[in-house]
Amino acid sequence: MNIKHYTYRVTWSPEDGEHAGLCAEFASLSWLAKTPEVALKGIQKVVADVAADMQASGEPVPVALAEKNYSGEFRVRISPMVHRNLALMAAEQGINLNRLASAKLAA
Repeated sequence: MNIKHYTYRVTWSPEDGEHAGLCAEFASLSWLAKTPEVALKGIQKVVADVAADMQASGEPVPVALAEKNYSGEFRVRISPMVHRNLALMAAEQGINLNRLASAKLAA
């Protein structure tokens, strides 16, 4: 486990009037700071501390999103009417439904 492989983001928090450092793999953690650089360093430190505590207590530590393998497949349930409309749209464009859905998700 390398904490630098986790997915970090810094965003402005209007409610707090500061930058918020966040980590996708530890969604409940955050760090507020006056500058984005300090917010990033802060959230990385918190994540390192929490991950170390989890390891010490035998809890599973989240795998970094960047280190996971993705199959390229997932199932989505939609209403029959939406399914019909998408199938019609794909047919009109001369492509299959998977290609249409992939293009719409990527947009």
